[in-house]
Amino acid sequence: MQPNVIFGNAVSEGANRWGWFMGHFITPDDDPRSTSAIEIKWGVHKAGECRSEWAINHQAATLSILISGKFCLQFEDREIILSRDGDYVLWCAGVPHCWIAQSDCTILTVRWPSVPNDSVEVRSPATVNDIMAVRSPQ
Repeated sequence: MQPNVIFGNAVSEGANRWGWFMGHFITPDDDPRSTSAIEIKWGVHKAGECRSEWAINHQAATLSILISGKFCLQFEDREIILSRDGDYVLWCAGVPHCWIAQSDCTILTVRWPSVPNDSVEVRSPATVNDIMAVRSPQ
């Protein structure tokens, strides 16, 4: 029988999944954190850490909220810098993105729905090296 209340630690529970601690990938399937409705990530990043490859989600929308630090997300048509606690960016399915931590930071990311193999690397018209040179941490 499923418990009605679950508690834990996002850092330790997501340690083996790049910070993701809720979504379709949780086992066993009857764990309340195992769901196809949503994925949640507690991301702790060191300054300079980045996802230099462009990625896209075919079905899922994504919301990233800055808990602390400074974090930059690059989209094909703009760059968004999250610098005040609580700053957020939401993007729809089909939007290519990459990111860099401009300082040590913590980010809460929510993605919905939770679909296996939905996030894939893609080619972008901009070169990643040009973007990374512009966004290097100060």
